[in-house]
Amino acid sequence: MARFDKMAVLAKMGQTGMVPVFYHKDAEVAKKVIKACYDGGVRAFEFTNRGDFAQDVFAEVVKYAAVECPELALGVGSVVDPATAALYIQLGACFVVGPLFNPEVSKICNRRLIPYTPGCGSVSEIGAAQETGCDLCKVFPGDVLGPKLVKGLLAPMPWSKLMVTGGVSPDEANLTSWIEAGVFCVGMGSKLFPKDVVAAGNWQAITDKCVEALGYIAKARA
Repeated sequence: MARFDKMAVLAKMGQTGMVPVFYHKDAEVAKKVIKACYDGGVRAFEFTNRGDFAQDVFAEVVKYAAVECPELALGVGSVVDPATAALYIQLGACFVVGPLFNPEVSKICNRRLIPYTPGCGSVSEIGAAQETGCDLCKVFPGDVLGPKLVKGLLAPMPWSKLMVTGGVSPDEANLTSWIEAGVFCVGMGSKLFPKDVVAAGNWQAITDKCVEALGYIAKARA
């Protein structure tokens, strides 16, 4: 069962403005990365369902996070079907994210009041997702669609909450462009966790990068 309810999860995403996106087949590595992000101020983290037995890794890290990162909402990403969503919700996922919009996933998540953030590539897709109860939609891929889509959509649909993923990097110019366009939060993956940094076990570098990125977001919002 999710440790935080829907409103609390969305609040954590919105307050910090950044959701790290990460997967590793080694649960111990995943734990270290999650803790490094938490120490850097992150309060919502997306573990992506991308490898064989990813659910087993998630089952381990969600128990770890409950103890070591008590205020962290741990969710699952790369979910494209309702069965996978149900599996991770049973394991304790606080939110579900997908690269695409599947209304059947909305039904599963709504039944348990779990936030579902589907990947959408157009204004119509976002509108359709909102009709099924998606409070937060993901603009994906962000590097293809760009900040102008966000700004353009919010003019006629100002109630929309949007998270952008894909092409987001932890530098001031990139983050400022998205925040000024009006996103609710950003999702960030590989740019936040360079392979060489993870391989070297330089967890402090990840913590420092999170602090830096969250600082840029706060500055842009101010």
